[in-house]
Amino acid sequence: MNLIELIPLGATHSAKLIVTHDLTVQARVPELPPVYSTPNMVLVMELVCSELLKTRLPAEWVSVGAFIDVRHLAATPVGFEVTVKATVVDVSEKLVTFELEAHDDVDLIGSAKHARAPIESARFMRGVEKKRAARFG
Repeated sequence: MNLIELIPLGATHSAKLIVTHDLTVQARVPELPPVYSTPNMVLVMELVCSELLKTRLPAEWVSVGAFIDVRHLAATPVGFEVTVKATVVDVSEKLVTFELEAHDDVDLIGSAKHARAPIESARFMRGVEKKRAARFG
């Protein structure tokens, strides 16, 4: 499969969410402030990229995260809307690289560079099962 033919440079995808208490750092660590957590921002960034690739890859393929360099730039309170947008900036034989921005109602709250590796799902799961067998017999 030729990723360069399937995934055009400049392709974009975005998602929106409302920050609820369960998405805050305080939901995990009560003494911290009730603001959108970095792990949840990273999760949405990965999902947006994964969703973009899912629309362009064969049905029997998935993509797995290979790299992320993220900046969490501003706090976002409960009730704010967050929009995450991914743009394809590089496609090679094995990786698709994205630049991402996350905005709330007021600020740019995060940015990232993220790479995903498309792989045939069955092949990926064979590797997972081989690792499980090596550990558990």
